[in-house]
Amino acid sequence: MIGLEGVSASARSTSRRLALARYYILIALATVGFLANGAMAAEPARGSAGNSSMLKASTSKASRQSAIRSIPFEKLDEKARAKVQSVLANVSVYRRMPVRVVDCDPDLYLFLVRHPDVLVNIWEVMKLSKVKLRELDDKRFKVNETGGTLATVEFLYQSHDLHIVYAEGTYEGPLFARPVKGNCLMILRTGYVREPDGRYYITNRLDSFLNVQHFGAELLAKIFTPLTGNVADSNFSQTVAFAGSLSRTAEVNNRGVQRLASRLEHVQPAVRNRFAELAALVAKRSEEFSLKPPAKAPQVVSFSTSPGNKRR
Repeated sequence: MIGLEGVSASARSTSRRLALARYYILIALATVGFLANGAMAAEPARGSAGNSSMLKASTSKASRQSAIRSIPFEKLDEKARAKVQSVLANVSVYRRMPVRVVDCDPDLYLFLVRHPDVLVNIWEVMKLSKVKLRELDDKRFKVNETGGTLATVEFLYQSHDLHIVYAEGTYEGPLFARPVKGNCLMILRTGYVREPDGRYYITNRLDSFLNVQHFGAELLAKIFTPLTGNVADSNFSQTVAFAGSLSRTAEVNNRGVQRLASRLEHVQPAVRNRFAELAALVAKRSEEFSLKPPAKAPQVVSFSTSPGNKRR
């Protein structure tokens, strides 16, 4: 049985590693402000054995250009396009995180992506982290990290398989004499496959573009990219795995997840209630799938076919 204790212990380890990347402010924002961090090592991507390069991080020109081409500029409003261009015009560091696959309920997954405040509030309840992330409106969140990071994270575009996220903030601490400003653009691509037993496997790829507006900080970011890049990769992998761990916990210990939901005091009531509803739905689906005969083959599916796809 998967319990909340396992989630708790692994999240502590993740929180300690985050401290290593504080000077690399926007890498921390990419992992803390967007998705939060979590439990177990992610599973190898199914069907990717013949393309092991997908499982590795990349900073190549080809990956960078591919990420830029995936941005739906025609669907962004003028302000959103300006924010995207402000980063792409002055990229200090680019990184494509390794592709990761997780066994997770698709509705719960999408909810957690769009509500990072839920996961951060779970950390607070479990006393795992002092990071604070609060919702400003449907698409914006404020991040306050005790190491000196203040930031605003904003969703510029959302669909079931693509999220464009923009973050801007400052770091003020002992590493630099003056506050360091920066902004970051993150592109999350997602795919969904339903196995014959009814379980969903969700593929995730995150591209991150950073613009650090401080020569010393930018130089450090480039010098220490191997170290901080590995920290970011690890945090992303564990972030993805956390969603799967929480989904499986909802299946086998739904009462525990319901109690946890009731203790989330720093999210909007509608968001907290939706989290509880989805946790109950995960348990119900798991029970229903166990009673059905298996399908003949895996299916690549669109998330829009899954019931319960709501913003809150």
